[in-house]
Amino acid sequence: MRVSLGRHAFPLAVGAAAIVFLGLFFLLPLIKVFGASILDATGKSLTLANYINVLSNRFFLSGLTNSLGIAAAASVCAVLVGVPFAFCLARLPIGGKPVLLALSALPLVLPSFVSAYALVLLFGRSGVVTGTLQALGIPFESIYGATGIIVVYTLTLYPYVVLPVTAAFKSIDVSVEEAAQNLGASRARMLRTVTLPLVLPSILAGGLLVFIEALENFGVPFVLAEDRPILSVEAYKLFVGETTDNPGSAGVLGVLLVLCTIIALLIQRAVLARRNFATGARRSAPLIEVSPALRPLGAAWCWIVVGAALVPFAAVVAISFMPFRGPVLHAGFSTDNFAQLFQRSYRPLTNTLLLASLAAVGATLIGVPIGYVVSRHRSRLSAPGAHVRSTAPPLAHLSAARRPGARAPSSA
Repeated sequence: MRVSLGRHAFPLAVGAAAIVFLGLFFLLPLIKVFGASILDATGKSLTLANYINVLSNRFFLSGLTNSLGIAAAASVCAVLVGVPFAFCLARLPIGGKPVLLALSALPLVLPSFVSAYALVLLFGRSGVVTGTLQALGIPFESIYGATGIIVVYTLTLYPYVVLPVTAAFKSIDVSVEEAAQNLGASRARMLRTVTLPLVLPSILAGGLLVFIEALENFGVPFVLAEDRPILSVEAYKLFVGETTDNPGSAGVLGVLLVLCTIIALLIQRAVLARRNFATGARRSAPLIEVSPALRPLGAAWCWIVVGAALVPFAAVVAISFMPFRGPVLHAGFSTDNFAQLFQRSYRPLTNTLLLASLAAVGATLIGVPIGYVVSRHRSRLSAPGAHVRSTAPPLAHLSAARRPGARAPSSA
């Protein structure tokens, strides 16, 4: 009895600490937001008037549709950019893959707000590139609006698609692809009907991350949306300076944001639950031999995507050394911006480094024990041990395209 208690003491302690932590910093804030959305102005009586007022207001409904539309468009664009990028890294014989993979993760380091600000300085109404294009007679207004927001989200969030999908392409069991080719499928059909379905869970996972990040992001629409209502921005405005008679409106918008992300997660789970994606690969999938003309195209696509995503990095560095006269940039080199910043105060920099360091240490101290318990101790609260199955998707639909004389793999 004592041995059993001693064996389970550590996982029980970690589980209790995890429940307390999640309760205080996750569930309690959500309950507070939901409570604010169903209380009247006095905070004492329950009411649904807050939801009625918000959902009957065209402005807030427009903010909801704008947020969902922009997040969905950003997810689709990130998938369209990231999946070919991941396929080139994982399966094509192109050079510089370690460099490309490292550079593709850099947009996650730069805050999206900074990317939006850098692009405004380049492509805004008074931006450097905008002025050059207009001087050349090329019609270009600015990056403001929904298009600019989607572009920033795509360039900053596509690594959420690239990283998991690259790993998925490398983990495909090569025997599945060989079976498809033995049944007469062309390489293009094999990629469309066998390879892509196997990596679909990773694609959906990356797209879901992009959707959630784009839906809840505040900095980018705050800079680029202008007068276009966005749900996260309007919730912040209502929170810091309530303009209506009922302060519960901000709570309603917060609940709507949470519900949208939950619905997106449930849709992803429902799609994945209908299909079987298990494979039994024991080594990385081999590279696909392509014609010499296709190799430069794959490499060019990867470098174009990386180059476009790194434009904000280069812009931030270059603009930081350019002189400002009022809000207008001027050509030249100067360190006055750094001198003025450090003369004013070191506190923003030191506070950022201190808080980031404390958060990293805290997350490590909390996450490592939880991860150890979840992966090494089975219980009803943790996921059961993974059972790897060597299961391939059905290939019967490829038999119609079987080449003359081709033999299907024999079954044991």
